[in-house]
Amino acid sequence: MSDLTSLPSLNALRAFAAVGRHLNLAEAAAELHVTPSALSHQIRTLEERLDTRLFERGARGLALSEAGRTILPGVLDGFATLAQSLRLLEPAADDNTLHVSMLSTFAMRWFIPRLVRFQQAHPEIEVRIATSVELVDFERGDFDCAIRFGGGSWSGLHADLLFPEKLVPVCSPSLPTKDNPLGTPADLKHHTLLHAQLRSDDWRMWLHAAGIDDADAEQGPVFETRNFAIQAAIDGLGVAVVDPHLVAEELKSGRLIQPFAELPISRGAYYLVYPDRIAKAERFIAFRAWLLSEAQDK
Repeated sequence: MSDLTSLPSLNALRAFAAVGRHLNLAEAAAELHVTPSALSHQIRTLEERLDTRLFERGARGLALSEAGRTILPGVLDGFATLAQSLRLLEPAADDNTLHVSMLSTFAMRWFIPRLVRFQQAHPEIEVRIATSVELVDFERGDFDCAIRFGGGSWSGLHADLLFPEKLVPVCSPSLPTKDNPLGTPADLKHHTLLHAQLRSDDWRMWLHAAGIDDADAEQGPVFETRNFAIQAAIDGLGVAVVDPHLVAEELKSGRLIQPFAELPISRGAYYLVYPDRIAKAERFIAFRAWLLSEAQDK
């Protein structure tokens, strides 16, 4: 296949790329806004065109064949190169737009309440936020930078420390009562613990650090995000364990209280993560300076 006329259709290759990444017809179809049956037809057409199987279909679902594994990286790189070329045609005004990815709770509880100060200082820069628990692929995605939680080491990327995470129990001031106090960590055994689905170990870590080994660290409702668990704590449903940076306003206003002193628990920190290609862009330099200043002030 040495020229464009001998290549399979772009739609068929796009179908293969989507199914190859997801290994799930329904998810790939949703991404491309087509039906699973239409996507399956495109894959069969491509396999006939190439005279080879690209996927194995078994009891556990789809898996790439040896041929599929061989060509998938090149097909994905090809689409990434095409997308990058087309972005060169975007209007110059988009040079003042910054695309940022972050976790939803961090966005709602820490970032967005501070964003007005950046907009006031730099009205010419538009910050567009998207939330996801997935790591951003800066080579294939449209994001300029991301705020990530972790250990600070991501291959091929710069990572600027914002602040280390802390974990503290918080609850509504109406939750502790004379008959059911929260005077010591041991009292948590008699209260409902609120959990976030993606942070299932937080209560276990905190109770262990507090020397409470006879409490059930898994009892209590599990919410999809920490934001929901925080709201449940505000509403008096139980005790959440969160980073106090994320509930600073609620603690200041008295909507939440922190019944115990902080413990030396460390599982990671928040970082501004970005690739080389954005590091010298004026809009990013302004954003980075503002964000690091906000992080110092907490």
